Amino acid sequence: MSVQEFVDAVVTFVRANEVWAMPVAFGVAFLESFCFLSLLWPGTAILIGISALLAKSGVQLTVLWPAIVAAGIGGSFGYALSYWIGYYYKDGIRELWPFNRNPAMVDSGQAFFDKWGALSVFFGHFFGPVRAVIPVVAGMYALPQWQFQLANIVSAFLWAGGIIAPTYFGLGYLLGTEHAP
Repeated sequence: MSVQEFVDAVVTFVRANEVWAMPVAFGVAFLESFCFLSLLWPGTAILIGISALLAKSGVQLTVLWPAIVAAGIGGSFGYALSYWIGYYYKDGIRELWPFNRNPAMVDSGQAFFDKWGALSVFFGHFFGPVRAVIPVVAGMYALPQWQFQLANIVSAFLWAGGIIAPTYFGLGYLLGTEHAP
């Protein structure tokens, strides 16, 4: 099954089962933000597809906002678990897949973290190339929990809203199914 076929299957499932929009948004965002799976998981494409589907079907904001919240929580949890993996394994993280196959990934994550500190956690949610490694590096460096979680939670919700809402409102406007914010 190709990536596009997989994305289509998930979006089709949500189309047939709108009540699953929240749990699917949570799961998709969690996997998109989890250190190992984010390299393989087409989470952003799935969230955009779900958002377009919600706009096209004309569902009310009572479905959209909970989906954004669920995606924000899922993204936060994925990053938090990645942090704890980095905190536990420290420099041994380089022995685990996928980092053992591409050690430069950890090096570039460390350079990014060295430059931006706790802000790198914030930026990481928005930039795919560092998304997989930044929370792990933050854990390796033992970034204080409050700094990590503040950057993580704020950016996860901004990321979720930034992926889902523009597609929903933009496509809704183009299709004439405008929704009031």
